[in-house]
Amino acid sequence: MDKYIDLFTKSFNGYASYLWREIMNPSWTNYFYWLLVVSLLVFALEIWLPWRKSQKILRKDFWLDLFYLFFNFFLFSLVGYNAISDVFVELFNDGLAAIGIENLVAIEVGSFPFWTQLLIMFVIADFIQWNIHRLLHRVPFLWEFHKVHHSVKEMGFAAQFRFHFMETIIYKALQYLPLAMIGFGIEQFIVIHMIAVFIGHLNHANLDWDYGPLKYVFNNPKMHLWHHAKKIPDGEKYGVNYGLSLSIWDYLFGTAHIPYDHAELELGFPGDENYPEAFYEQLLEPFSSDHRKDK
Repeated sequence: MDKYIDLFTKSFNGYASYLWREIMNPSWTNYFYWLLVVSLLVFALEIWLPWRKSQKILRKDFWLDLFYLFFNFFLFSLVGYNAISDVFVELFNDGLAAIGIENLVAIEVGSFPFWTQLLIMFVIADFIQWNIHRLLHRVPFLWEFHKVHHSVKEMGFAAQFRFHFMETIIYKALQYLPLAMIGFGIEQFIVIHMIAVFIGHLNHANLDWDYGPLKYVFNNPKMHLWHHAKKIPDGEKYGVNYGLSLSIWDYLFGTAHIPYDHAELELGFPGDENYPEAFYEQLLEPFSSDHRKDK
């Protein structure tokens, strides 16, 4: 037990020190400032080339979504998630070792060229996330957490960050085993993560883009707007367009749906007029809800 308490303490203090160094030492490899630069870039594109021209630059809940950015990307890890996840990973690895499994890696990609590793990880990680995203819509108690993200009423780049902290736990937990079986390093993960964040920014941005023929490969603002539509297209019980970075999974598995081009779709979900608007109330809502099916 002392081993895990010591790991928790070191991880907790280590992340706090890491975050402070990130903020105080701008550099080309600094995640904090890369996130800031990417956010400002896409925000500038929204101002310059808005799709919904009547939508205010500082749209409804703009500041709430920026707080979600700070909370989900930094504060949640600072208050304990990073330390707790490190402890659980150690417990998991110790459990495997107890039954004679010392190494989970089933596919060794470390010898592959760097860009090949990036491409493989990007595709595999996105496919896993696509499946998890579908679960968030199909499993009632998971949908209660995902409702936070779908409570967005006006779309903009920062809407990407409005999600319940339980989604972080769900995604990381379900991704851990399959990704652990492939020998990727942290350097590749950071690159892939920043690419995914950039694409996610664009997907939620107020931009009239679909990338032409590349729309069948990459998710885009027009496609993702339909994912947030309050009225689900006929015949689609759980929703459409689940892709995070790649749209190809939706086209391959029949969940792609863009019936027409409409910038002013009503966003949300049935019954959202009674959904809490304050940050802390949205975090508590899934735990206090009676989990009525709103679909």
